[in-house]
Amino acid sequence: MRTIDIMLDRAGFYICWGCLCFIPGVYASVSMYLASRSVELGFLWSVVVLAAGVASCLINYAADRQKLEVRRTDGKCLVWGRAPELIRAEYTLADGRLHTSLLLVSGYWSIARHFHYVPELALAFFWSVPALFSNVMPYTYVIGLTGLLVHRTFRDDTKCREKYGKYWDEYCRKVPYKMIPYVF
Repeated sequence: MRTIDIMLDRAGFYICWGCLCFIPGVYASVSMYLASRSVELGFLWSVVVLAAGVASCLINYAADRQKLEVRRTDGKCLVWGRAPELIRAEYTLADGRLHTSLLLVSGYWSIARHFHYVPELALAFFWSVPALFSNVMPYTYVIGLTGLLVHRTFRDDTKCREKYGKYWDEYCRKVPYKMIPYVF
């Protein structure tokens, strides 16, 4: 409940449409496709896909936990065994009061500004990959989610630049990639 999409979009179009239409309609389509087809992965590939999916979940959780722990302790914690690098970003609330947030430039948050979307997309891929590659239909979820999250990186960057100003520019200099280092 503390992510930027919940705090700023609240119950906006993206969240409502996603929860009411996209998730039930598209997310479940992978299971429906697999239930209507006979696919034989075998034990080894089943374990590989399961392990990669679980690893994706754990990485996503760990990335979110890093940021929450740094904010909870006001930066007095360790991230990957070291004191975290932080940017203390000041901004003005709607009522005129000055507020400070911590922008984390360590751990997963030093890889890319929205790195936590990568394991989320990987999980969607591993959810679909048991269908193999004879049809694009089971991949509609991962394709749609990719479009949604790539678009969200631009919206989040715009909101953060408006909110944090020069501090966000400093953060972008230190963490130049949106999601994938050297790619995007």
